[in-house]
Amino acid sequence: MFGPLEIGLILVIVLLVFGGKKLKSLGSDLGHAIKGFRASMGTEQSADASESPSSEPAEPKPKSAE
Repeated sequence: MFGPLEIGLILVIVLLVFGGKKLKSLGSDLGHAIKGFRASMGTEQSADASESPSSEPAEPKPKSAE
């Protein structure tokens, strides 16, 4: 799809547009967001696993005649 020359050119353009300090802060913010997302997904999955399923299975809804 993209060769190393094209990727390098895109990176240079991004660096010129945003600047080094802005890219560093954007990368840091993105890393914190990903860590927070993973942490919330992990706590949600562990909370779902700790809930005990009900002993009675849910009854399916009857289909309406159309």
